[in-house]
Amino acid sequence: RPKRCCAARRAQPGLALVPVAPRSPRSPVTSSARPPAPLGTMLRWLRGFVLPTAACQEAEPPTRYETLFQALDRNGDGVVDIGELQEGLRNLGIPLGQDAEEKIFTTGDVNKDGKLDFEEFMKYLKDHEKKMKLAFKSLDKNNDGKIEASEIVQSLQTLGLTISEQQAELILQSIDADGTMTVDWNEWRDYFLFNPVTDIEEIIRFWKHSTGIDIGDSLTIPDEFTEDEKKSGQWWRQLLAGGIAGAVSRTSTAPLDRLKIMMQVHGSKSDKMNIFGGFRQMVKEGGIRSLWRGNGTNVIKIAPETAVKFWAYEQYKKLLTEEGQKIGTFERFISGSMAGATAQTFIYPMEVMKTRLAVGKTGQYSGIYDCAKKILKHEGLGAFYKGYVPNLLGIIPYAGIDLAVYELLKSYWLDNFAKDSVNPGVMVLLGCGALSSTCGQLASYPLALVRTRMQAQAMLEGSPQLNMVGLFRRIISKEGIPGLYRGITPNFMKVLPAVGISYVVYENMKQTLGVTQK
Repeated sequence: RPKRCCAARRAQPGLALVPVAPRSPRSPVTSSARPPAPLGTMLRWLRGFVLPTAACQEAEPPTRYETLFQALDRNGDGVVDIGELQEGLRNLGIPLGQDAEEKIFTTGDVNKDGKLDFEEFMKYLKDHEKKMKLAFKSLDKNNDGKIEASEIVQSLQTLGLTISEQQAELILQSIDADGTMTVDWNEWRDYFLFNPVTDIEEIIRFWKHSTGIDIGDSLTIPDEFTEDEKKSGQWWRQLLAGGIAGAVSRTSTAPLDRLKIMMQVHGSKSDKMNIFGGFRQMVKEGGIRSLWRGNGTNVIKIAPETAVKFWAYEQYKKLLTEEGQKIGTFERFISGSMAGATAQTFIYPMEVMKTRLAVGKTGQYSGIYDCAKKILKHEGLGAFYKGYVPNLLGIIPYAGIDLAVYELLKSYWLDNFAKDSVNPGVMVLLGCGALSSTCGQLASYPLALVRTRMQAQAMLEGSPQLNMVGLFRRIISKEGIPGLYRGITPNFMKVLPAVGISYVVYENMKQTLGVTQK
């Protein structure tokens, strides 16, 4: 009879899970030696032990929300502060991280008194369950009350994320509490009970190309922002944090960037220009400060380029997709490439000035304005778009290979390493982002080299003014295929420090600007 009572209670809506630690030596609350289990395992453990037989014999058992609130209210004063919430969730074996916990608290604290009373707590969970119910129904395509692997594959495809049936099963395993390889409403709600996600798009958020990664080239496809991020203003804060991170990262790696440009332009004169010889030559000619020549222009162009690219990306997405339709991978590639081309067209004169300043000798230009004035006076307006065609052509292989390699790495990780969560973690994301961007650079590098040569041709005495095809022929005939890759070593050398620096600055700027992790 007691067993039937417990089963009946589990079947009631709202009583599927009572995550309060039982008085058992196996409880993670009372045993500090036991490490926190993954969330899926913890849920299965809770289902088996959290409803002792004695609880079924109470005439008026506390509601699910009351039991939860009592577990979190550590000092029994009738309110829960942020410290109690964080400690309580840790004790229940479901630490979410500071950002998510603070979001729960700030959303639930309606009267902004810095504490959650029971009414606020109950209202937050009820509102959250409504959102999760909508998310559950959007995944349950055949309306049978269960989510299957095929339905996850179908739903993520509409959001532009292609995964295999095996990958979908791994996602299900992290949520499935009874081992049936399907997820019912109770399991879905229990898994996301304290996780402040509101829809299935949060799975995709883990695999967004981080806005904070900047390796010096701005040809990557822009990030997707959720509707919630757009409405709350989080999108511009993320872009601003990314812009500041890019400025710090580019300034930190500027000597390597200038060396790359010098090797691209002057490398053909002498095969002896190597990394150490190049640095020695630059310092001898203009001192230590000359290593940062051209960096100011490189930093200034971040803001207009990011703004134009983001705006253009949103416009191209609207043109390529129907109203309310989610963008697919191919449409994202086309939209991103076109947005990159639009942004490059807008800021390309600054690219030319950056190259001229980097290649210029000490005293040749007093600054950006002086450089622009001299180019306009001696060469005319057209000089600001020298090398524009190879630059434009380079966007397609860069963006395409960057996206393809990233998707391949993502798929490999989901196939082989996703056990209890689809969140790959920071190091995996940074590694995938750096590797995919490096492959994109490698594919488009010959076009980038020809672009730089065309931008600097007018500064080289006795150098013929060749077009793109003429320069390719000249380089291959005189230097061979390796000549198309001059300067690639310092270019690759700056990838790891650029990624690391930009990520650290990006995360710190997000905290400063109040960007919450949705």
